Amino acid sequence: MKILSDYHVHTSFSGDCSVSPELMIQNAIERGIRHLCLTDHMDYDYTDGGILFEFDPEEYFHRLLLLKETYTGQIDLAIGIELGLQPYLSKRHHNLVFSHPFDFVIGSIHLVHGHDPYFPSFFEERDEQAAYLEYFQCILQNLKAYSNFDTFGHLDYVVRYGPNKNRYYSYEKYREILDEILRSLIRRDIGLEINTGGYRYGLEVPNPCTEIIIRYRELGGKLITLGSDAHEPGCLASEFDRIAELLKACGFRSYYIFHNRKPEEIEL
Repeated sequence: MKILSDYHVHTSFSGDCSVSPELMIQNAIERGIRHLCLTDHMDYDYTDGGILFEFDPEEYFHRLLLLKETYTGQIDLAIGIELGLQPYLSKRHHNLVFSHPFDFVIGSIHLVHGHDPYFPSFFEERDEQAAYLEYFQCILQNLKAYSNFDTFGHLDYVVRYGPNKNRYYSYEKYREILDEILRSLIRRDIGLEINTGGYRYGLEVPNPCTEIIIRYRELGGKLITLGSDAHEPGCLASEFDRIAELLKACGFRSYYIFHNRKPEEIEL
C-alpha cells in the first residue's frame, strides 16, 4: 500500500524555500513519486516575519511548463498554488486563479488578523485554547469570503506551533466549529488535505488530526488530498506509508489528485 502522489510541495518560488523546481522534481523521480504537484506560496500582504510570499505567475508558468515537457514520461507534474487566505483578498485571488491554468489550488490560513501562529508572539497574552479557537473562527470567515479552491490545507495548522502543541488539544474541544468548517467544505465540494507536516512537528498525527479525518467521512466528505508540505527534497512524501494506513483505518479507500482543477480518484 504505497502512495505515490504528493500534492503539496514548495520550491524556490516560495519565500521560505531555496530548492529549485528542477531539483525537487528530480528527487521526486528518484523516490518513485508518480504524481507531483508544486504548490508554491502566494500570501499577498504577508506582514509577519519579513518574508515575501509572492511570486510572478508568468515566470512560474513559463518555467514549470518547460519542466513538464522535459520530464514527460518520467513523472506526472501538475502546476498548483497555495493561496494564503484573507477575507479582503477574495477578488485578487479570484483574478489570479482564473487568469492562469492551474491544475490545483490549495486554500490555507497562515495569518490570523495579520499574525502567523508560526511565530511564538502569536500566543503571547493569549490563552492557548482561545488562540486555537480564533484560528478556527478565521477559517470560517475565509470560507464565507472565498471558496474557489480545490482543497483546504493543513486545517489545524495552528496546533503545530502552540506552546503545548496537541497536548491539550482535541477535536471534541472544538467540535461545534470544526463540524461547521467540515460541513462548509463538503457543501462547497472542497477537499480536505491530509498534511504530513504534523509528524515533523512532533504531533504524532497529521494536520488535521485523526478525529477530524474520521468526522469528515462521517459527514459525507470524500475528497481527500495528500501533501507532505515539503520545503526540501528529504521531506517529499514523508510519512505517506503511515498516512495510507491511517486513511484506511478511518474508512477511506481512495484519495484524489487534480488536473485542470478536476479531481481524479486513486485507490489506496
